[in-house]
Amino acid sequence: MQYIILGIFLMITMLLYFKVAEKYNIIDKPNQRSSHTEITLRGGGIIFWFSALFYFLQHVQNNYFFFTGITLVSLVSFWDDIKSLSTKIRISIHFLAITLIFYDLEMFNLVPIWVIIIAYILAIGLINTYNFMDGINGITGLYTLAVMGSLLYVNTKIQLFTDGSFIKYGIIASLVFLFFNYRKKAKCFAGDVGSIAIAFWIIYLVVKLILKTDSLVWLLFLAVYGVDAICTIIHRLFLKQNIFEAHRLHLYQILSNEYKIQHRLVALYYALTQIAVSVFVIYFYQKVQDIVLFAMILIPLLIIYSLKFYLLNKNDLRLNHDS
Repeated sequence: MQYIILGIFLMITMLLYFKVAEKYNIIDKPNQRSSHTEITLRGGGIIFWFSALFYFLQHVQNNYFFFTGITLVSLVSFWDDIKSLSTKIRISIHFLAITLIFYDLEMFNLVPIWVIIIAYILAIGLINTYNFMDGINGITGLYTLAVMGSLLYVNTKIQLFTDGSFIKYGIIASLVFLFFNYRKKAKCFAGDVGSIAIAFWIIYLVVKLILKTDSLVWLLFLAVYGVDAICTIIHRLFLKQNIFEAHRLHLYQILSNEYKIQHRLVALYYALTQIAVSVFVIYFYQKVQDIVLFAMILIPLLIIYSLKFYLLNKNDLRLNHDS
């Protein structure tokens, strides 16, 4: 019953937010690098922060640091949705928020300093990766369901590492968001506030699971996004492009923009691929060495990603022929 009530509250919250967004003109205008063509309300992903708020109000005693952290990243991201902020400010807030959850998880007492430094780099990188990958209808919501669903399964069947309802609150927020976003003409986009807030939530859960099991394989629950984002950055550096500027070189952008595959179908491909990866990870967990499992997952994903270059070349040849 509590989840039905939560769903209703989040639905009402979303509808109220639409009124605010319309009144204050919080919109996303398409540009030459966008994957959409119509003006759409922005910041609908604020629903993830509200879901965290409802959970916090029911579990005040032990969630101060997480809630403070997700509030910080949500505030700075929402402000960035309205009026652009400098990269330094955003990264500084991300660093502070990550520090809060590292403190909450007692990482500073559990692992050496060099591991802490790597963890900061990975966490901040993953937050921004989630934001970079939020470019077509449904991709953030569906991918989040894939990741959260995998974490819930592990928490239920393999290793209890957190309150199950904490994961379910994120899942319900994703479902409500998808109701408005997973459409041919989306009612709203997540905005930075949505993609970064849910990324922060997921990172907290993944780090908590890693510490509980003393295994890094759970990072593979974010493997599809990770491979796409990192390889695209390397590709852009090779092309001598500014990696902080908007672009259309992610694999999902090639499929959506150049090959005109329906956005919702591309988003579904990404979610299903991550589900397949997660099932593979869960099945082989503790059956093979961690490094072997990483190789078994990452090599096929790199091969799939490399198809982008074939698609780009094929598209260039087609355009040259047409001209």
